[in-house]
Amino acid sequence: MTTFDDRENAFEAKFAHDEEMQFKAQARCNKLLGLWAADLMGMTGDEATAYAASVVKADFEEAGQEDVVRKVAADLGEKSSPEAIRAKMSDLLVEAKAQLMGDAQG
Repeated sequence: MTTFDDRENAFEAKFAHDEEMQFKAQARCNKLLGLWAADLMGMTGDEATAYAASVVKADFEEAGQEDVVRKVAADLGEKSSPEAIRAKMSDLLVEAKAQLMGDAQG
């Protein structure tokens, strides 16, 4: 194998790793969003955990995050707006990435 082949394989491996980490971060963000929304709806314990799982599953309906925003906005009704949900998602994505970095080091 040439140095070029080694570099190509390294770039491909890094790309695959980065994509996997982004997927995990987004899934964790959706879970955190689900727990936040569950709290706003007065859910606790297993009920809140089940709701958070349903938010994670909602992300597989279509590309992007709008499927999650629509679900949570519909479930929350007057308790939150789609804009507030998107802002919360941005904050939670940062938190999710930090949690994953902590998990990787621990």
